[in-house]
Amino acid sequence: MRIELRPRKSAEEFQPYLDTFLLSGCSKPLGGVLVLPGGGYSGRAAHEGDPVAQTFNALGYHAFVLQYRTSIDGGAYPDPQQDLIRAIRIIRAHAEQWRLDKIAVLGFSAGGHLAASGTLLAGKINADENDEYDRFSGQADAMILCYPVISLTDEWAHRGSGNNLFGENTSDEVKAQANAHLLIDANTPPAFLWHTATDGGVPVRNSVAFAEKMWENGRRCELHVFPEGPHGRGLGLGIKDIRQWPELAAVFLETTVGFTRS
Repeated sequence: MRIELRPRKSAEEFQPYLDTFLLSGCSKPLGGVLVLPGGGYSGRAAHEGDPVAQTFNALGYHAFVLQYRTSIDGGAYPDPQQDLIRAIRIIRAHAEQWRLDKIAVLGFSAGGHLAASGTLLAGKINADENDEYDRFSGQADAMILCYPVISLTDEWAHRGSGNNLFGENTSDEVKAQANAHLLIDANTPPAFLWHTATDGGVPVRNSVAFAEKMWENGRRCELHVFPEGPHGRGLGLGIKDIRQWPELAAVFLETTVGFTRS
């Protein structure tokens, strides 16, 4: 089922949408995972979308994929974050109908930045549309961050994502307001992260910095750094150690965050 996030203004305008991957015949409400494909905020990688949702279905969770606004669609900060908050609200509004309990966001690369920044800024970014969904919380219960972009301005930042999100002429001072590790506080939801030490696209320091800030703030966080592997491996198919991450994340949601799975 496909759900557009808000009324379409014109046929030519890209409308962000949510695809649902719901498990049927649930005897009890299950946890859900909202997947955010990466793409440097200039696109959305297909291999980090539907196949991931289907994998988490097989692991016993409802799943969703969000096609959010990027620079290709004319989107700029905070458009993608608004899309994420809106999607979470819509999912929560249908929780009883869909037999869903808690919801996690799962993002890859720039989608990881969106998962983190959208979650941590959910109470500060206005995503209201003056409808029934506005009364629901737009913050996720947990984060799964896969080789995520965390900083947009530091020495180890992924500047391409920052330029696509804010525009190349935006100052680092403005971009730094969305550096995800600097948004962590005592109320930040639990997080699971994985990265490879040899990632040449988004340095592993991004995940390490986020995890360190989580621990400094007393938040629950699990970090896996695999020794080798290039950027953008998605499900890690064909790479024996990396391909175990979905099960590790599924167990984290279940044991650390209290998610229910079938």
